[in-house]
Amino acid sequence: MNLADIRAQFPILNESVRGKQLVFLDSAASAQKPRAVIDAMVHAMEHQYANVHRGLHWMSERTTEAYEGTRDAIAALLNARDRHEVVFTGNSTGAINLVAHSYGRGILRPGQAVLISGMEHHSNIVPWQMLRDAHGIELRVAPITDAGELDMTAFEALLADRKVGLVSITHMSNVLGTYTPAARIAALAHAYGAKVLFDGSQAIVHRKIDVQALDADFYVFTGHKLYGPTGIGVLWARRALLEAMPPFMGGGDMISSVSYECSTWAELPHKFEAGTPAILESIGLNAAIGFMNSVGYDAIAAHEASLTDHALSRLAGIEGLNVIGRAQDRGGVVSFTMQGAHAHDIATLLDRQGIAVRAGQHCAEPLMRRLGLDSTARASFGIYTTHDEIDTLADTLIRVREFFA
Repeated sequence: MNLADIRAQFPILNESVRGKQLVFLDSAASAQKPRAVIDAMVHAMEHQYANVHRGLHWMSERTTEAYEGTRDAIAALLNARDRHEVVFTGNSTGAINLVAHSYGRGILRPGQAVLISGMEHHSNIVPWQMLRDAHGIELRVAPITDAGELDMTAFEALLADRKVGLVSITHMSNVLGTYTPAARIAALAHAYGAKVLFDGSQAIVHRKIDVQALDADFYVFTGHKLYGPTGIGVLWARRALLEAMPPFMGGGDMISSVSYECSTWAELPHKFEAGTPAILESIGLNAAIGFMNSVGYDAIAAHEASLTDHALSRLAGIEGLNVIGRAQDRGGVVSFTMQGAHAHDIATLLDRQGIAVRAGQHCAEPLMRRLGLDSTARASFGIYTTHDEIDTLADTLIRVREFFA
């Protein structure tokens, strides 16, 4: 792929920070937006904006067509068999909470268990704790190895009593970069009678996702990491599951009829989409998906694998720096510590040189405790990241080490 052409599509990459060229290495938190996304949202605001589904005038009809077109694009992206299996949410957190409420309370029975892993984001921990406390569900945690991979022997052992009704697990760790063996996880979960949800917030940015090949039951992701806007996320679920689940929220657009005595629900997917949706954001997400497809996931995966290998090689040569996690299958997220320096101080000094990284616990406090750490610095790569930027990071980290030494 032509990296110069791709970078030219991201206006913000021309920014400078204190006279330094911006080096943006925080894409795992939220990716930058290409011109296609910006233009699509501005065009909708300037030329056709209206509420969707309700209006009979031409602007409402045109905007509804664009909004629903995003659902079709997502179904194609995931290889979903039915566009009605695609539910819009606010983000991945909203999607997981929807499943925790509607499937957790509506389908799971007290005494059943939800199984997560030891490398989850808080958004895949806290909703299940809330379900446990309100509904009597047991919460189980599959451990990880010292290399930062899921312990599959322990994982299967936690399924063995067949009490697990749902496995909810990350597809790619936002701290370790670890890809979990999703197809194997799904096969084991189904063998022991459990459904499986994958949090694809990180994975879908870097690899082509096929929910049929994975044999997933639920898959969630968020738009803002996929080069789209904030405020839009996706829950994909098998139609039979969505049909059986009660609504998450009540209000307009999710009803078939309303009286003071009772209400009936709209057909899928609108049963789960109460209220005015994220109209402009959905249009922006469609543009982001189009942008990704125009580049091609094979090219993206190859580029980011090369970036990750280069980063691991360069960082390994810096005295006193420790890369966290040694998973064999990993993506473009590299967390690290430096002897004698706090992660926040590292990030601050890098920022003075125009380099943006993340520092802290990355919304994964239990994982940090498992690793024996209070924080890490994290560099994460996107479609626009270059090998030269990784070299700039490594060279600057050498100076940071010298500063603290």
